[in-house]
Amino acid sequence: MRHIILDTETTGLEWRKGNRVVEIGCIELVERRPTGRTFHHYLNPEREFEPGAQEVTGLTLEFLADKPRFGEVADEFLAFVDGAELVIHNAAFDMGFLEHELSLLGERYGRLRDRVTVLDSLELARQRYPGQRNSLDALCRRLGVDNSHRQLHGALLDAQLLAEAWLALTAGQGEIGFTAPERGAASRGQVVVPVAPSGPRPVLVVPDEDRALHLARVEAIRGKAGRSLWDLVDVADEGTIAATA
Repeated sequence: MRHIILDTETTGLEWRKGNRVVEIGCIELVERRPTGRTFHHYLNPEREFEPGAQEVTGLTLEFLADKPRFGEVADEFLAFVDGAELVIHNAAFDMGFLEHELSLLGERYGRLRDRVTVLDSLELARQRYPGQRNSLDALCRRLGVDNSHRQLHGALLDAQLLAEAWLALTAGQGEIGFTAPERGAASRGQVVVPVAPSGPRPVLVVPDEDRALHLARVEAIRGKAGRSLWDLVDVADEGTIAATA
């Protein structure tokens, strides 16, 4: 399964008011592992920021003045995401802006939704943690994803954080090896993210004393409830617990 973790930054909150995309960041995962392929561009929005939006991103019109317009990277962007499932936090926001950007280029590009499927990680988080804050920052804190370096919103950084948070949210896997790009890897707005080792996960060897306490606790739970979630695992070699479900 191919996933693209996607985030955008914009000049304001409403594309219907003429706001535009100023940054796109995407990270490719295949079978839930980063491939090292990314798509990242700053964009010239050809308009002013709305009050407050510039402070959120730290971007300026001076910085964006010599950056490509969306139309100049549209083909590259669509080729990168084509056929994938997009994972987006608050998908309606980003998809609304991206569909609007494509519509400004004319009918030949069609709709983004006709090329991809979309998974909204915000809706997933709300189902998992109803009644709680489920912003990206809140999810990172809850799931143990280090976001201490996130002082400003940035599309590629936020996509990296979302990738870790989404993996932790859906499978308990939070660490996927996002580190500094390899030297010389950046080219035409792309950054290579090193791939986490693909070898087998280490097996946890439990001391006999801790294992005995654990088994006693599980037996007590069985006595009250009839079964335990730990009944879904097998005890493998002596002192070793191996998950089977």
